[in-house]
Amino acid sequence: MNRWTLTPGAGGGHELTLQTAPVPEPGPGQIRVKVHAAAMNYRDALVRDGHYGSTAASELVPLSDGAGVVDAVGAGVETWTAGDRVISVYFQGWADGAPGPGKGLGLGSGTENGMLAEYAILSADRVTAAPATLSLTEAATLPCAGLTAWTALLGNRPYNARQLDADDTVLVLGTGGVSLFAVQLARAFGAQVWATTSDAGKRERLSGLGVAGVVDYTDVPSWGEHVFAATGGAQIVVNSAGGRSMDQSIAAVAFGGEIAYMGLFDFADVSPDLLTLMSKTASIRGVAVGSVAAQNDLVAAVDQWGVRPVIDEVVPFVDAPSAYERHLSKDSFGKVVIQVDAAGS
Repeated sequence: MNRWTLTPGAGGGHELTLQTAPVPEPGPGQIRVKVHAAAMNYRDALVRDGHYGSTAASELVPLSDGAGVVDAVGAGVETWTAGDRVISVYFQGWADGAPGPGKGLGLGSGTENGMLAEYAILSADRVTAAPATLSLTEAATLPCAGLTAWTALLGNRPYNARQLDADDTVLVLGTGGVSLFAVQLARAFGAQVWATTSDAGKRERLSGLGVAGVVDYTDVPSWGEHVFAATGGAQIVVNSAGGRSMDQSIAAVAFGGEIAYMGLFDFADVSPDLLTLMSKTASIRGVAVGSVAAQNDLVAAVDQWGVRPVIDEVVPFVDAPSAYERHLSKDSFGKVVIQVDAAGS
């Protein structure tokens, strides 16, 4: 089979190399997935550049997100059979509820080989069913960005007592993968969605996704105050932009609302406006992708609501290095997917 691997390079980064390797066999409790597509996330560039935990000293198959078809099962596996359409699960050992300390850093990092290969060996509990309504190319975008957006809106299972509805406002920051999924999912719940961007073209595309209001954060530095004045406050602020956006996120959040905080962009040493947070009886909640049970819920919701991921570009497997650059481009809008098997659906 063919696979891409990261090998240590100069300056702490890694070189992406196309290799040929034997097709692996699943061991007890494992399955083999014939990978049809793998999707990029920002953290994959951090892994490549040596900024995301420790990486195996020799070589590592990158990318956490992939979709494919089970083509072999190991001894003792009863949950999957050959032909099942599946998507990868980001973290190990997080079945439901809140995570424990042993979940690791996710597929395609540390010592866990990821999905940028023609075949992947995974534990049987490291996949869920793919949505029946999506192609495998589309489904590959769900495990990290899609599930992170789902958890940002609902929290960990058991979910918040009251789900979003038409009386709620959700504010998303920027147009990254998590933010665009949050737009689509919040709209599916019936909520009004606002967003921030500094790009006029992306503003139009956000409006096309049903966003009610878009604020240019360069023209309106007090964008959080603007959103609060226009809407009465957002019940949920999806902050994937980082610490420097926290004060305006607090300004934007509704009384009793939540700021869902995630992402790896900006860990600025800032002191958030805790007095305003306290006066609003609002909260800041950390988000780290989600559990297997939550991913199953997301898959069911995608099928029920007909949500189709926003895809910026599909890149051939042989051109995988260019997918990293496209994903990091300021012009990208939506997920960058690598088509591992061009014959896959």
